Amino acid sequence: MAVDTSYSAADIAVLKGLEPVRKRPGMYIGGTGKAGLHHLLWEIVDNSVDEAMNGFATTIEVTIHEDGSSATVVDNGRGIPVDIHPVENRSALEVILTTLHAGGKFNNSNYTTSGGLHGVGSSVVNALSEEMIATIKREGSTYRQVYSRGIPEADVQKVGDARGAGTEIFFRPDSEIFEDTHFDTEMIAERLEITTYLNPGLRIVFKDETPEGLGRHEYKNEGGVADFLGKIQRESKQAPIHTDVLTFNEEDCEHGITKVQIALQWTEDTTEDLRTFVNGIPTTHGGTHEQGFKDGLVKALRNFFEAHDVVPKSLNIIGDDIREGVKAVVSIFMQDPQFQGQTKAKLNNPPVKGVVSAVIRRDLEQYLHNNSTTGQAIATRIVASAKARLASRSATQKVSRKRAVSHRLNLPGKLADCSSTDPDESELFIVEGDSAGGNAKQGRDRKTQAILPLRGKVLNAEQASIEKITSNKELRDIADALGCGVGGNYDGSKLRYGKVILLMDADSDGHHIATLMLTYFYRYMRGLIDDGRLYIAQPPLYRIDWGNETHWALDDKEREKIIKRLDKKKSKKKLSVQRFKGLGEMMANTLKETTLDKQNRRLLKVTLADVEHLGDEEEPKVYDPTDDIINKLMGKDASVRFDLIMENAELLEELDV
Repeated sequence: MAVDTSYSAADIAVLKGLEPVRKRPGMYIGGTGKAGLHHLLWEIVDNSVDEAMNGFATTIEVTIHEDGSSATVVDNGRGIPVDIHPVENRSALEVILTTLHAGGKFNNSNYTTSGGLHGVGSSVVNALSEEMIATIKREGSTYRQVYSRGIPEADVQKVGDARGAGTEIFFRPDSEIFEDTHFDTEMIAERLEITTYLNPGLRIVFKDETPEGLGRHEYKNEGGVADFLGKIQRESKQAPIHTDVLTFNEEDCEHGITKVQIALQWTEDTTEDLRTFVNGIPTTHGGTHEQGFKDGLVKALRNFFEAHDVVPKSLNIIGDDIREGVKAVVSIFMQDPQFQGQTKAKLNNPPVKGVVSAVIRRDLEQYLHNNSTTGQAIATRIVASAKARLASRSATQKVSRKRAVSHRLNLPGKLADCSSTDPDESELFIVEGDSAGGNAKQGRDRKTQAILPLRGKVLNAEQASIEKITSNKELRDIADALGCGVGGNYDGSKLRYGKVILLMDADSDGHHIATLMLTYFYRYMRGLIDDGRLYIAQPPLYRIDWGNETHWALDDKEREKIIKRLDKKKSKKKLSVQRFKGLGEMMANTLKETTLDKQNRRLLKVTLADVEHLGDEEEPKVYDPTDDIINKLMGKDASVRFDLIMENAELLEELDV
């Protein structure tokens, strides 16, 4: 291949000042369509809201002018500083509006909480505007500076006296950058009204001067997020299932969170409506605060269910059932929010998840305990949701199973399928070895129990690539039998069996194979575990005959306990103990009686340990016990595995190798 020597230092472009913004506007405002255009306005409005939320302003005035393509934002805050910057040797106003990453929010002494910490907001608006005029009132004087596409036309000028203080920004978005420069005044009005709910006491005046526009509106709300939720409810027209709006407020939390405000109510709606905000800014893509709310909500309800026994034991409640019909507002204020991208659509601070989860879990659980009537109404709603989900899922899966059974689509040849097309009563046993698989096929209930034998130990999914996973015959057979997809394509509604049961020998090899299978399901079909569909069968290791009595023991410890109990009876009955070498050694009837029969068998449901939030504000850490143990047991680093065995060696009475 020929070497191109013409590429040199002269080909390297260096963009200065605000040139990068005009060259790649999407990096700063997300795009040049409608959302990007309005993001310019939000950047300026958010700066004024920052003044208000830190106690320096009480009123913000937003005007969309007659042309519909220019706007002015005025606040009665402190006013942007205009004195000479000690390093830049020019007015601080010019530095802020013409320099990326310059502003007063990097220092917490100026702003306790703020929506804009990147220091690029105002300067980006300036760079993408045909014209910007900044008018500042400070210390009895009025100052002004005019810019064109981010470049000052002159130095900051003192233009007269002033009463009070504040900042006024006029800007006209650049038609060379944006597809359409006309503002959506109805959408602007809605967001400004929401801002006053999130900042009780703040007064916002909106003026729409466009022909046939909205005119003048004034917003001020003292009721906070509870009133905002009421507005959402009125607009949704969905009847609440309990009359009281649940509100929870926490101040001065950990990790720089100064305030957590939550309002929620369950309704008859079939979807959830969750609105989240950070420092008054809507996080439309959610983030750690939203996940914390969802986790805490589910934990609070499950604790309430367990304490009051209001949900049938046989009914498996999942997070979607609990959140169905919930209308909620989650607003937090914090010192150093870390957003994903300049558009601030998603919060990334890891410790926030634990803080918000703890607030909603503790306070909601306590509320439900003290208001059992409301708790019962919510529980009834959630039970109905779970039953409806199961009915819908069953109907979908019946169609899927009938299609697969009738056409034998993608079903592995060694699968002994069941005749039922109802997923809720169907079970798939994944069995170790062909011999054991043959016994299981003979001892099963052919109507509801399917058998899929494995040949040897399956691939270690912790160390293998996705290409190896999908090409491995044993794992591919499992995926084909289940029908629900793998990894990012997993879809629980397509699962062909209500229970997936691992049936392995009760020895070290069997335990190893079970661990390999658990690793595969955790990494590539985690929904099976989250939905409570994955189980481990408990076949006996010993048969103990005592006269005409037969007892089954899962392990050595249970065998000794049974023998001691029988010895105490002082009987002359003959005692006989048989150790099974494996499932293939069992008679089909024995396997049926001990392990397959739904009346006699013992199953372990596979569940996940809760994630723990460790560390402090300086070094926040999230510890996932399940992820950690799988990584240690099945990862590539053998030394970690050795250390784990040595640390727990004293717990082993006998090592079966």
